[in-house]
Amino acid sequence: MVDLHTHSTASDGIRSPKELVMHAKEHGISVLALTDHDTIDGLEEAGLAAQECGITFVPGVELNINWPTGEFHLLGLGLKSPSQDFLDILQGLKVDRKRRNLAMIQKMKDAGFDADLNELESMFSTNCLGRPHFAAYMVEKKVVKTRQQAFDKYLGKNCLWYVERTGADLDKAIAAIKNSGGIPVMAHPLSIYVSWGKIRGVLEELKARGIEGLEGWHPGARVGECKRLDELGRELGFFITAGSDYHGESVRADRKIGRTCGQIKIEDKFYYEELLPRLK
Repeated sequence: MVDLHTHSTASDGIRSPKELVMHAKEHGISVLALTDHDTIDGLEEAGLAAQECGITFVPGVELNINWPTGEFHLLGLGLKSPSQDFLDILQGLKVDRKRRNLAMIQKMKDAGFDADLNELESMFSTNCLGRPHFAAYMVEKKVVKTRQQAFDKYLGKNCLWYVERTGADLDKAIAAIKNSGGIPVMAHPLSIYVSWGKIRGVLEELKARGIEGLEGWHPGARVGECKRLDELGRELGFFITAGSDYHGESVRADRKIGRTCGQIKIEDKFYYEELLPRLK
């Protein structure tokens, strides 16, 4: 089994990088990518743990990208040695996260909620604080009963305490991933909210700009949609990948490691043999 999209406590997952690898081992994963949001802080720990338990480890990242519609995330898989332009992008995204988090805290204070960013940061062992951490903080403070309620009422787009993020430039991110020895892969393509009538043209453009892979199989889409993306992506010359986007059961109970849409096991049929040598 293979999983090329997972998260640890280095960003917004519930398991440490080492614990994530052990969890993957217990569930029969033989090839695992750690793709934390806008950070590579967990890669060394995960890589050492994978070596100990015999898992082929794929160092990765998931970058937030500037895009006019929806949400565009770019996976970098098989990172070899982070280039300076790659590190600069991570630093820029970190600075923007801090700006956004301060703005969200201010909105909470303006609404009469006793919020403190230092207190929030002290609750988590991550340098990549985001809305999932805010949601957990709000549950801890009894502002809401569940994380989902925090998103539905306060943190979701167009909600009371939502603040827009500034992502990385797509072309610079593609180049930086390649300069770091990695392969740029578009994560969960349907999240950019482009109609089926227009998506072919968008994907053709992205292929021309240097994206090599397409995460055709993701639990946020229906099985029929993933089959359609798989066929279209292969036709356009993309590598097709599959991932669970695993964060942990308490974050998304429906997302299981090693399984993608429809709880389908991510096995070799989703995985190009020619891709593996490039990821090692």
